[in-house]
Amino acid sequence: MTNPLSDLSAAGVAVWLDDISRDRLRTGNLADLMATHSVVGVTTNPTIFQKAVVGSDAYDEQLRDLTIRGVDVGEAVRLITTADVRSACDVLRPVFDATGGLDGRVSIEVDPRLAHDTEKTVAEARALWWMVDRPNLFIKIPATREGLPAITAALAAGISVNVTLIFSLDRYDEVMDAYMSGVEQALAAGRDVSQLASVASFFVSRVDTEVDKRLEKIGSPQARALRSRAAVANARLAYERYEKAFGSERWAALAAAGARPQRPLWASTSTKDPSLPDTIYVKELIAAGTVNTMPESTLLAFADHGEVAPDTVRPNYADAHETMAALAAVGIDMADVVEVLEREGVAKFEDSWNQLLDAVRGQLAAAG
Repeated sequence: MTNPLSDLSAAGVAVWLDDISRDRLRTGNLADLMATHSVVGVTTNPTIFQKAVVGSDAYDEQLRDLTIRGVDVGEAVRLITTADVRSACDVLRPVFDATGGLDGRVSIEVDPRLAHDTEKTVAEARALWWMVDRPNLFIKIPATREGLPAITAALAAGISVNVTLIFSLDRYDEVMDAYMSGVEQALAAGRDVSQLASVASFFVSRVDTEVDKRLEKIGSPQARALRSRAAVANARLAYERYEKAFGSERWAALAAAGARPQRPLWASTSTKDPSLPDTIYVKELIAAGTVNTMPESTLLAFADHGEVAPDTVRPNYADAHETMAALAAVGIDMADVVEVLEREGVAKFEDSWNQLLDAVRGQLAAAG
């Protein structure tokens, strides 16, 4: 018997869960979602970890041990988060093995305070890769200007990467270039590039949040008619660029050497506007070879009433271009929109990381 999530998987979209917690792991909930809701991967971020640690007593024993050892708060956070990610990697390992390493992946993000420091990002990526020590790990690196060379360096070192916080089509071109450069350098170093993997996390709903705010400020009928159309159009045009980049001669040479394409991953797929359908950013972005990572609420909503068509992206390229032209015509500067979103995205994760540090600091003091 099929359901909307299994139909989505059959259409070529890998279903990932955008959440983790020690409670979810200990209760077997993640394994249950794999068995019943087609989940084949997990993404995490600083906000997810902050909520997990603050909202549960599942970390108390480890916190007491860390306090006894006198571990500082930064290292305590690394040990807590990498323990959860390692456990999740082990739960998903059968999927990793069954899919030849395509899925069964779990992501952990570098300290977001390092987003504008290439050298420190690479060092942190190496440290996390070593600490988790699982082949089905992804290290998340933000697609900032300084993050691009870090992405290349990590891949060249044999580290699989989830590139996060992509909003701009032009930046996405640079991300795909950074990926191919990393694979080329790994090949030159004699690495087996068939073991390297990457996804590019293109953020969706936040684009509508920012654009719709600007459209309301413009206030014309033409502007208001474009509400809630920018995010899907932007993502569809990203897939168009993905097809171009991975249909190039450059990529063909790398594929011949065993390299895997860097899959587009739709992130930020929960609906922020309550007037929109709660599955819109899943239903409208169905395309083969993609990943959609969803918070549990979106996952369950799609399981309940999701609708699956074979391809809702490629047949709509022309409409996406027309939408972008219409947005420009009413005064929406997409270059400014995506610049604001990248800056805010990094800042939000920094805030969550600092809140996580504060929470763990308080819990270490309480356990002492």
